[in-house]
Amino acid sequence: MEPLRLILLFLHLIGFALLLGGSIAQYLTGKLRISPAMLWGAVIQVVTGLGLAAPLRGGGDHEPPTAKLAVKLVIGLMILAMTFFSRKRDEVNRGHFLALVGLTIVNAAVAVFWR
Repeated sequence: MEPLRLILLFLHLIGFALLLGGSIAQYLTGKLRISPAMLWGAVIQVVTGLGLAAPLRGGGDHEPPTAKLAVKLVIGLMILAMTFFSRKRDEVNRGHFLALVGLTIVNAAVAVFWR
């Protein structure tokens, strides 16, 4: 099961890179819109996050708290909704875009700092 967990973790990090990297690249262009990389990053984050939180891990001392998983899921679903429903717009509101970037960073911070 450990190889599966590591593969899911690797893909989860790829999703984070797509989401944050895509949003930074989009911000630097000056036209704030949801790029396909951002949408795919959000999808990958939610799907692999669910896989990492699944009971397939086998228990143990390294289980993250349920509250942490719930917070990360809610934030991940918010990010996914914000990218999915805005993906066809020519340009999104600056506040919407910056909130998306902020939620992405907060989700990473929850993963790292909440023990």
